[in-house]
Amino acid sequence: MGVNSTLYNLVFVLHLVAVVVGFGSMFMNGAYGAQARRRRGPGGQAIGEATLAVTKMAQYAVYSVPVFGILLIVLSDGVWEFSHMWISLSFLLYFVAVGLVHGLVFPAAKRMNDLVGASGGTGEVAQMEALEKRVALGGMIVNLLVVVTIALMVFKPGV
Repeated sequence: MGVNSTLYNLVFVLHLVAVVVGFGSMFMNGAYGAQARRRRGPGGQAIGEATLAVTKMAQYAVYSVPVFGILLIVLSDGVWEFSHMWISLSFLLYFVAVGLVHGLVFPAAKRMNDLVGASGGTGEVAQMEALEKRVALGGMIVNLLVVVTIALMVFKPGV
């Protein structure tokens, strides 16, 4: 096939669309979280629920990113190899980012969403602040990993 084939270019477009839809829709979750916090009660809870619903849909696009990436490597007829540093690092950063989202960000965001509609007692406020910090830190790290991965794919170090 090769990197100039129609099939390769089609898979490349699907790979890019998956990145934009998947990671792009999650990139601004911190801003949505801040809006939910300011609105507490039903308004904040609605923002939180909508953000989680969109993020759950976007995760399927995120899961397809490495599938299309692997197809691109296979279809490249040896132009790209798994042993290339930028490809290996990209896969590593992808799996770290997905692990952070599932192990840190999603659980904390779900709990935050439960607390947004709560009455706001002292214990809930303290717990909400701790959860906000976890979501913010996890989200910033994931966003940074996505940016670094994109840079690796643009500059292709080691090639």
